[in-house]
Amino acid sequence: MLDLLERFLVRTEFSSYEDFFRGFAIRVPEEGFNFGYDVVDARAADEPGRMALLWCNDHGEEQRLSFADMKAGSDRAAQVFAAHGIGKGDAVMLTLKNRYEFWFCIVALHKLGAVVVPATHMLTEHDLEYRFTKAHVKMIVCAPDDGLCGYVDQACAAMGAAAPLRARVAAAPREGWIDFSAEWKAADGQWERPAWTVGADVHEPLLIYFSSGTSGHPKMVLHNHLYPLGHIITSRYWHNDRPGGVHYTVADTGWGKAVWGNLYGQWIVGSTVFVHDYDRFHAARTLELCSKYGVTNFCAPPTVYRFLIKEDMSKYDFSALEYACVAGEPLNPEVYNRFRDATGLRLMECYGQTETTCSVGNFIWMEPKPGSMGKPSPLFRIKLVRPDGTECDAGEHGEMVVPLGTAGERPAGLFNEYLENPEANEYATRGGVYHTGDVAWRDEEGYLWYVGRDDDLIKSSGYRIGPFEVESALMEHPAVLECAVTGKPDPDRGQIVKATIVLAKGYEASDALVKELQEHVKKATAPYKYPRAIEFVKELPKTISGKIRRVAIRQHDKEASGK
Repeated sequence: MLDLLERFLVRTEFSSYEDFFRGFAIRVPEEGFNFGYDVVDARAADEPGRMALLWCNDHGEEQRLSFADMKAGSDRAAQVFAAHGIGKGDAVMLTLKNRYEFWFCIVALHKLGAVVVPATHMLTEHDLEYRFTKAHVKMIVCAPDDGLCGYVDQACAAMGAAAPLRARVAAAPREGWIDFSAEWKAADGQWERPAWTVGADVHEPLLIYFSSGTSGHPKMVLHNHLYPLGHIITSRYWHNDRPGGVHYTVADTGWGKAVWGNLYGQWIVGSTVFVHDYDRFHAARTLELCSKYGVTNFCAPPTVYRFLIKEDMSKYDFSALEYACVAGEPLNPEVYNRFRDATGLRLMECYGQTETTCSVGNFIWMEPKPGSMGKPSPLFRIKLVRPDGTECDAGEHGEMVVPLGTAGERPAGLFNEYLENPEANEYATRGGVYHTGDVAWRDEEGYLWYVGRDDDLIKSSGYRIGPFEVESALMEHPAVLECAVTGKPDPDRGQIVKATIVLAKGYEASDALVKELQEHVKKATAPYKYPRAIEFVKELPKTISGKIRRVAIRQHDKEASGK
């Protein structure tokens, strides 16, 4: 059986976190690395029948695709792209939801040396035009969504001659569009590995993600061909994936988390990827499918777990489930405890960004502490620093930074640059480190605890208060479905703690509930952190990716105060 870990790692087995931190190192093949050829095709040659992708949707359709199928399908997709002039360095946007064609397309584009631009189907005309222009997109491949295709048409009309080629999958012909599926079926699959891929520079562009834009226009985050190798840690040593396992990460292919959990590391390890292409998320359906398809390793953001634990989980068979992970936003301990009570499994949390792979994690040898991100990855060796760059003591809040090499060398998995944004690059790498912009503190055992974005910290009466710890306290109350904690301008204290809350079903806003929530927070955390202002809303302002836009709440309060 092909063991790609032995090819790409100096060592594959470790006895403890400390051994892992000291001994983990990636071995980049001298002949270069291309995920399409050196992982997908390598597995197809050695284990053609091994299941690569297990896919289903809400309409009774199912696909069971082996690595041989993935090689053949990606070769045919490469032929289609090449026939339309797509080649090395060309940017191609994939807006395919969770359709199985995404996996054929992304592998094909890697084989061509093209630059993949994953994007969510929730983009509208101006979002698309912005991305087409900034990333110099040459072609877009869409899911058969008439609303999305309409927005693409509008964006292309606005761009005129600079508009990208338009293609869509699994749909009737549409005027002005390439029928990708028809051309894919007609391709003969005869594809040879280009000579340039052997010995190619692994730092060449691989894909571009647009950041979530919580505080401004999204930035273009450019990753290189080492990025998939950086996800070995994600899959093997955080997700605990194994050959023959079935991994399911709940994530749309438009977001970075999809390749974290549904592609790179899993296929290097030899695990099957399970994908549910749903029209709308339903917690009960997710639990049902995990049971039906024998998911062994599961990962989702805390939001998903919050919905799962509200179901009667005793009705489902978790006998196949071996491991559960969580990432995407900080985990409230209440969610951890309720999931463990229902399944017996610990939730293993991780921290990372669009710019990185798994940077801090509860790795497989560790005992998690509910609410802690875990310990630094050996790839990134995260440090906590004060504003002057000196390292923080235990218990002291500091920014998480990644040390760079003496010549600015970056570890595998850390992005190349913010494309066409020299000011952001200079600011992010000042002082010879990559600044994450996230603040945390370290306990005596070396575990890191998230505090918040540097610009989300609340400075009230001389105290520095992180929103997450107050949000965690509020989330323990049954009345709270979602919340965001921000600093609100105050003439006496500078800022006061404000909680913006979406109530759970069965609860109504009242002065009595405000007082009850305030008293609850005083008992759950340090009393000075309690929210002096509480506002009940129907929904929180969020980015397209679902992240809370605290900056929008702060701006609203600033305008209301006249400052």
